[in-house]
Amino acid sequence: MPTVIKAENLSKAYQLGEIGTGTISRDLERFWARVRGKEDPFLKIGEENDRSIKGKSDVVWSLKDLNFDIEQGDAVGIIGRNGAGKSTLLKILSRVTAPTAGSVKVKGRIASLLEVGTGFHPELSGKENIYLNGAILGMRKAEIKRKFDEIVDFSGVGRYIDTPVKRYSSGMYVRLAFAVAAHLESEILIVDEVLAVGDAEFQKKCLGKMNDVSKGEGRTVLFVSHNMDAIMRLCSHAILLKNGCLTGYSQTDKIIDHYLRADFGTTAIRKWEGKHIPGDGTVRLLEVFVHDESFKPEENFEITGKIGITIKYEVLKSGCVFTHGMNLFNSQGVNILNSHDVTSASRKQPRKIGKYSSTMWIPGNFLSEGTVIAGVAIFNPEPFYLHFQEADAIAFNVFDNLNPESARGNYVGGFPGIVRPILQWNTSSI
Repeated sequence: MPTVIKAENLSKAYQLGEIGTGTISRDLERFWARVRGKEDPFLKIGEENDRSIKGKSDVVWSLKDLNFDIEQGDAVGIIGRNGAGKSTLLKILSRVTAPTAGSVKVKGRIASLLEVGTGFHPELSGKENIYLNGAILGMRKAEIKRKFDEIVDFSGVGRYIDTPVKRYSSGMYVRLAFAVAAHLESEILIVDEVLAVGDAEFQKKCLGKMNDVSKGEGRTVLFVSHNMDAIMRLCSHAILLKNGCLTGYSQTDKIIDHYLRADFGTTAIRKWEGKHIPGDGTVRLLEVFVHDESFKPEENFEITGKIGITIKYEVLKSGCVFTHGMNLFNSQGVNILNSHDVTSASRKQPRKIGKYSSTMWIPGNFLSEGTVIAGVAIFNPEPFYLHFQEADAIAFNVFDNLNPESARGNYVGGFPGIVRPILQWNTSSI
């Protein structure tokens, strides 16, 4: 596939509290440097990339030396913490702002949805804004007219289509804005996390449309989101930004795994050795890993699949009785469940010196989609004594690929909740 977006040493710097560089003399200095083909003196000021901390300079690099290629038809997720530079990158690609250094080459027309109301004139009606946006993209009136009914139907704001958009709610605004961006015939669709403004059902609808745009129509999609499930479902590749620097660009599951490791200090497999092994003189932790039914380590699991978490540990003192515990949390820190080993025969038996493993199985169709962080512990239940507890030991991702065999059946709308079991239903006439 041909390359449609190519970034080379792409950088963007801002001077805090100022427009431009802050003084006319410095602006002129930068201009003459560019005319003479010399290095921009502004680029020598400030090296701080982290916008969350106070630096020595008033110049902050929002992006620094990004290099990547995106091919036609790719669906690329852009992830990272707040302040990583995600929105700045999209603004540069959308030509909303210019890079400070480096270059980006884009082949094709871009439809972008960066924030509520982007590209809309508040005094014009919804109908007039549809035609305005199409004209900005270089489309003829006949092309826009052909897509008009489809746009209005998707947005669900047909009753208000002749009303000035300044009277729209934020939800109506984003519905129409997304419908316009997704349906007009651009080669590249850029969407920031503005979709969070919409309700859950509309978000699902948008994700389905972006999937059709990418896989069905062969158009390129760039999608910024903090929702790892949406990124996993929609995107084949992902870009990870940290403090304005590109720290990874690869297959989505690998990038999300790297992101989780960086954020939580965890992964699907974690081993301990040396002086910092959790435990005491009785038992110590060696390894924790999450895996499928064949004990193959995995970072990402379909919601219908069985998930195993295995603890490996070493008993250093014979004759002790203890049991195992597991705590699961989602990415918002909500405690999904706690589980103690109350089923295995070994929980009541004195242990001999040696190495052991214990596995907890989570059935398919139990967890909801999202990131899961697991903590492990070994303890004596009566009287209670904790040998070790390792919080945030591992992390993994559960995703719902809209399989009708899951709890959602054929429903594709929003499905909240921290667990998602299939429960027994009985119906009879009365």
